[in-house]
Amino acid sequence: MDLNTLKPALGSTKQGKRIGRGPGSGHGKTAAKGHKGQKARSGGSIKAGFEGGQMPLQRRLPKRGFTPLDRVEYSLVNLKQLEVFEAGSVVDAAALAERGLIKCACANVKILGDGDLAKSLKVSATKFSQSAKEKIIAAGGTVEEKA
Repeated sequence: MDLNTLKPALGSTKQGKRIGRGPGSGHGKTAAKGHKGQKARSGGSIKAGFEGGQMPLQRRLPKRGFTPLDRVEYSLVNLKQLEVFEAGSVVDAAALAERGLIKCACANVKILGDGDLAKSLKVSATKFSQSAKEKIIAAGGTVEEKA
């Protein structure tokens, strides 16, 4: 087999439409553009969102809200979700991502106080709610807040 003998499989390729090449092609005369009008002219295209000169929808609707530049997104984890860890283990972003509790190990993590904790864990996160801190310490664990 040589590269110059390779051909596509039968039926896998189609010939392109040859428009405007006479009446025998079935696409002669108006070249499949219909009769007259903007879409039949050369360069006749209408940009997306154009409503015939009427004020377009994206300009009729009010602008709303803004995106603060200093916003910090946190991945939220509740105390009841930490029950999957063994007693005495270190719980940080990498361990949470490994167990599928957060999407990315590089994320900022905030531990919330929903649920109870029966094990002593060493929990390391970016932020803690006050109730979460109290419950972790009450269970005999330690809290490490990273900046």
